Amino acid sequence: MVEYMTQQFTLTIESGQNRLGEQEGFDRIEIRPGDTLSIVGPTGSGKSALINDIENLAQGDTITGRRILINGEEPPEAFVREPAFKPISLITQNTRCLADLSVEEFLLMHIRARRPGRDDLLDETINLANTFTGEEISLKSRMSGLSGGQTRSLMIADALVIGDTPILLLDEIENAGIFKDRVIQSLQGGNKAVILVTHDPYLALTAGRRIVMRYGGVSSVIEPTGQEQDLIEDLAVIEDRLHQIREQLRLGASFSSDSSSGSSEVLIAAVEQGFQLNRV
Repeated sequence: MVEYMTQQFTLTIESGQNRLGEQEGFDRIEIRPGDTLSIVGPTGSGKSALINDIENLAQGDTITGRRILINGEEPPEAFVREPAFKPISLITQNTRCLADLSVEEFLLMHIRARRPGRDDLLDETINLANTFTGEEISLKSRMSGLSGGQTRSLMIADALVIGDTPILLLDEIENAGIFKDRVIQSLQGGNKAVILVTHDPYLALTAGRRIVMRYGGVSSVIEPTGQEQDLIEDLAVIEDRLHQIREQLRLGASFSSDSSSGSSEVLIAAVEQGFQLNRV
C-alpha cells in the first residue's frame, strides 16, 4: 500500500499573478483534510489552470507563478514524478477511455498498480460507481462503450476506492449526467480535501469556501457566513424537482403547463434571494 494513504496532508496554494500581471487576491490558501472548496468564474477565467497547477504541484514554473506546498514544504520528488505516489487524483471533463478493455480489466489494472493484493476492491468500486449513474455499469462492459455519465461515475469511484488519495480535484462533474448530490456526499464523507470546478450554483454554495476566478487568476476567496442557507435549501428543492423531471422524461413522460408552476415559484424566489445576497 502506498505510504501516503495512512498520512494526513495540508495543501497550500501560494499566490501568483493573473493574465494582466496583477497579484492574485490572496496570499495563501490552506486546504486541510475534510475541506471542500469550489472554484467558480466565467469560461476562460482560469479555473482549469488552477486545478492543473494543483495537480502538477507547480513550483512557480507555470504561467501563473503559483507554488503548491504539501505540509508547508515543497513536495517530495516522488510526488511529482511518480504517479503511484502522487497524493492527488484529478477527474477531468475529458474522461473518454480509448483502451478497448472491459471495466473489470481496467479496474484490476489500476488495483495492481496502486493497491496490490486488494482485488477485493473491484466489487466495492463498481457498486459505488453504480450509485452515481442511472445507467448500470457491469464488469463485462467495454470501457470504450460507456456513456459519458457512466465513465465519469466509474472514474470518481475509482479515485475514491482504489486511488484513495487524500486530495481530490474534480472538473465540472455536473456536466456528466450523474447524481451529483450522491457524489458530493461520498466525497465529503471520506475526510479528504475536495476541490471542484463548477458552474452549478448548488455545488458552488454547498462548498466550505469559494474561490472566484477572473482574468486567469484568483480574484477572491469567499467564506460563507450562513446567510446563504435559505438559498441552498431552495436550490435543493429545485435540484430534486429537476431530477424527477429528468427521470420521467427518460421514461417517455409528457407534461402540462400546470406541472411546472410550483417549481417556477421556488426558482423565482431563489433567484431573487441570490440578487439580494449579491448586494450585501
